[in-house]
Amino acid sequence: MKVCYAFAFAFALIALVAVGPAQAQSGPSGYSTSSAFCDRAQQLTASQQDRLLRFAAVVRNELDAMEGNTALISRSGLDLSRFRIRYSHAAVTWRGEAGTWSARQLYYTCDEGRPRIYDQGLAGFVMGTDDPSLGYVSIVQLPADAAQSLRDASLDTPRVQHLLATSYSANAYPFSTLHQNCNQWVMEMLAVAWGNLADGDDLRGRAQHWLQEVDYAPKPVDVGSHALMFAATFVPLLHLDDHPEDDLFAMKLKISLPSTIETFIRERLPGSERIEVCHDDRQIVVHRGWTPVAGGCRPGDGDRVFPL
Repeated sequence: MKVCYAFAFAFALIALVAVGPAQAQSGPSGYSTSSAFCDRAQQLTASQQDRLLRFAAVVRNELDAMEGNTALISRSGLDLSRFRIRYSHAAVTWRGEAGTWSARQLYYTCDEGRPRIYDQGLAGFVMGTDDPSLGYVSIVQLPADAAQSLRDASLDTPRVQHLLATSYSANAYPFSTLHQNCNQWVMEMLAVAWGNLADGDDLRGRAQHWLQEVDYAPKPVDVGSHALMFAATFVPLLHLDDHPEDDLFAMKLKISLPSTIETFIRERLPGSERIEVCHDDRQIVVHRGWTPVAGGCRPGDGDRVFPL
């Protein structure tokens, strides 16, 4: 099974075990916490599947209508509002020769216990959400040259594999090669593409150096609880050994998230455009611009609405 845990999602889970960290290693059934994290598949009802497929169709139509054949795409997961985070998982999406859209992304493979690169159809990517009743997808359309460079780099197998770490951490620090999360892989891929970095065994280090040189500085996530920091010791897929001590003491961890990637793109490529598509049980809303659509998928002036 393949999973991708954003930092905030993992910390939302460890909040449940912070009061009893000894139970985090093994539950009553004998399964480890790692098994519990990987055992998250849910069965969708027919109506939920229909809603998500219709939602994916609207997302696909927005991609088809844009210029170019490569973009950044992100989706929401669990309710991460306590961390003020809407999106948890980013990928590079591209249109193939047959006109179909795919998403190339990093996932943690539970069976192997390591991260891998995984290509997925657009519908599967959209349906990977944790909440079938409310979901968000963000698309960032790039200027033509930047889009083509990203396409070339993200489909270059040697460079793709040299950017892949051997250790996964949901809260990976952006400027360390010890660990990696799904969004950090995308961020380093942008560096390879737009920094025109050649292949090599040290590609990750050079990509991170390029990001520092162009002032990539993700806004720190305020953990806000010593209990959560302590509980990270007992939860797999979370590591603190790559973060600076000052950040640990302040309980403000710098992590690559879809929002930090979008901020970087907006500042570096002013010609980029953003489309946000969301759904609830009643409707699908298409919202354009860098300001987020209202919480709960409430349409604003100028938004398009498709009844469900």
